[in-house]
Parts: sequence; structure tokens; C-alpha cells
Amino acid sequence: MNARVSSFRDDTLFGRLVMGIAESPKVVIAAIVCIILLFAAIVGPYLTPQDPYDLAVLDILDSKLPPGSESMDGLIYWLGTDGQGRDMFSAMIYGLRTSLGVGVFSGVVALVVGTVLGLIAAYFGGRIDALIMRIVDLMLGFPTILVALMLLALLGQGLWKVIFALILVQWATFARAVRSAALVEKNKDYVEAAVTLGISTPRILIGHLLPNCLPPLIVIGTLQVAHAISAEATLSFLGIGLPITEPSLGLLIANGYQLLMSGEYWISVYPGLLLLVLVFSINMVGDRLREVLNPRLGER
Repeated sequence: MNARVSSFRDDTLFGRLVMGIAESPKVVIAAIVCIILLFAAIVGPYLTPQDPYDLAVLDILDSKLPPGSESMDGLIYWLGTDGQGRDMFSAMIYGLRTSLGVGVFSGVVALVVGTVLGLIAAYFGGRIDALIMRIVDLMLGFPTILVALMLLALLGQGLWKVIFALILVQWATFARAVRSAALVEKNKDYVEAAVTLGISTPRILIGHLLPNCLPPLIVIGTLQVAHAISAEATLSFLGIGLPITEPSLGLLIANGYQLLMSGEYWISVYPGLLLLVLVFSINMVGDRLREVLNPRLGER
């Protein structure tokens, strides 16, 4: 039995990641929190007592009720309501769905784009490598939020526009990481053997180079999801991200920001705490994955 566990841990990437997370109790808690929040986002409409963006069910008389208040219909608002009479718990779950959806989708698409360009740059080299890397340097030379703000100022508000902006500012990070890993693998014997055997270039890139670039991609992908969630919340808070008709944790924080000093703290504080827990948990898992995949970091 111990031999099987040892083999599972040492011989498979998934096994190393699982066992690495299991060795740290605080990271296990962070991973459980991530799973719970992901589950809540997926089944959100079935958990919430109210659709906070259905105007037919909102009552302005229920606006700004403190946590634990009861509505005229007998519904208890455990986390209170905002200025539009929306149940804060329901609004936060819907906002969580949007934030996670934007972060994961933009991160996955940016990963695919960056991986393809990074592999092409490393494998072909020369002018192709120089061109791609100069574009990468240009993208990484500007702050992410600044680039996103400029794009959204030109494109306007909208869910898909925010996703496009986040993809555009994230792909360069993946491209540089993949290129670095692929350059190391490119000169190894198995790649030269594949070229000698006449294996097609796409098959070499996808079947041989890509699997050996997965460890840094997993780490960067995890951290970039948290970064994308924070960026979307920041853009929405500034009023240039999602429109007010879309649920977002950043918008919820912005809605109650001016009411903090008047005692109606729950409208802004509770969504802010949820965003903090979400981003912090993802970052903890990502940092642990980096230590597992690069043991030298854990020895410091």
C-alpha cells in the first residue's frame, strides 16, 4: 500500500500536486474554501432565496436593511440589503459567479494563446522568436490595470469586453514562461529523435514539448486567475468594467463605498471580504503548487 502511495506521489504530476497540498494544513483549508466557493458559484441560483437582478421581485422599501432584518414577505436578509433592496447574500453569490467566470475563462484563453505563441517562439527561434518576444516585452512593460483601462475606455463597458481586455494583458506572461521551459526541452535528445523520425511539427510541439512545460503553466495559470478576478473587480469598482446590470463583486463594493461612514457597512464590507477570501485562497494554493513543482523554493 505504501509503495502504491509513493509511486502515485512521485511518478505523476497530479499525485505530486495533491500530496504537496495535503502536506500543508493551511493550504488544505484554502483549497477547501476554493472548492466551496466554486460550488456556490456553479449552483448559485439554486442556493439564493432571491434573484437580485430581477426587478419584479425587488422592493425599494427593503433597501438598506441591516443584517438579520425581515422583509414584509417574511424573508430574512441574513446579510442585509443594498440600496436597491437586493438581498446581499444573493447578490454576492451572483457576483461570485461573474467574478469566477471572468477570471477562469480569461485565464484559460490567455493560457492557450500564450502557450501556442511561446512554443512557436522557442521551437522556430530566429526572427519569429524575436518578433513574439518583443511584443511580449511591450505588453509586460505596462501595468496591467493601465492597459485594461485604456482598452475599456476605447471599447466601452461589457462582460465580453472585460474578458477580451484581461486576455490581452495576460497572454504575454504565459508566453514568456512557456518559451523559457520549451528552450530547455528543445535541445534534449527526445526532441532531436522526434525530428529525425520525421514527426510533424505540431505533434512535436503538442505531444513532446507541451507536456514538459505544464508545471510552470499550472502555477502561473492558478495565480493569473486570482489576478484576473482582482483586475475585474478593480475595473468594475472604478465604473469602467461591467455595467450596473451585471452582477459583480467589484460593483457591489462600489455600491456601498460611499455609505461606509454612515453606518451601512454591510453593503460594501461583505462583498469585499468575499473577494478577499477568494483571491487569498487561490493565491495560497498557487504558491504551494509553485513550491511543490520547484522544491528549491521550499528549501529556503
